[in-house]
Amino acid sequence: MLEILQLPEPIAYEAGLRLQEACVEAILAGTGGDTIFLLEHEPVYTIGRLRDVSSLRDAGVLPFPVFETNRGGQATYHGPGQWVGYPILDLNIRGKDLHRHLRQLEEALIRFCARFGVHARRREGLTGVWVENRKLASLGVGVRKWISMHGFAINITRQSLPPFAAIHPCGLAGVIMTSLEAEAGREISMAEAAAALIQELRVSHTL
Repeated sequence: MLEILQLPEPIAYEAGLRLQEACVEAILAGTGGDTIFLLEHEPVYTIGRLRDVSSLRDAGVLPFPVFETNRGGQATYHGPGQWVGYPILDLNIRGKDLHRHLRQLEEALIRFCARFGVHARRREGLTGVWVENRKLASLGVGVRKWISMHGFAINITRQSLPPFAAIHPCGLAGVIMTSLEAEAGREISMAEAAAALIQELRVSHTL
């Protein structure tokens, strides 16, 4: 049975990674089950383990720390006003299909946006969720023995946007980042967004 755990306060990126790793180990040991963590991070830039780190631009002058992690993908930002979802799922019983896992996450986020009157979509060849040419949500995942880690980050409030200006988000120079508030044209609380997001994640991962 899928468990969705919403954390009440922003946590450090390292703490989120420890939560994921403990959940992965529990699933592998047969003592835990599929879990999605929904949380906010304290401000941090992250990047996958890549030779090319140019998406960080000048890492020495970034306003927040940089953490190199074991997901795929280029640089991104996590911080308050953004919901981060970490689905820790046993893909051994889901066809060992990472592509399907990514598309399922995107679809849940697209349906979530529709609840707020925002027409989000995919863009050909670009992982993530977009509104026209503006990027609303980023995805980056990893697997360990076919247990998924990492997941998605979706910008809810306008507060989440300014730190993206210091990097090339996801390695895309000139990309415009947006938020659910900006696209919906109204204020949206993190609590309101979480309630809707949890519903869509539960539907998409229990079908």
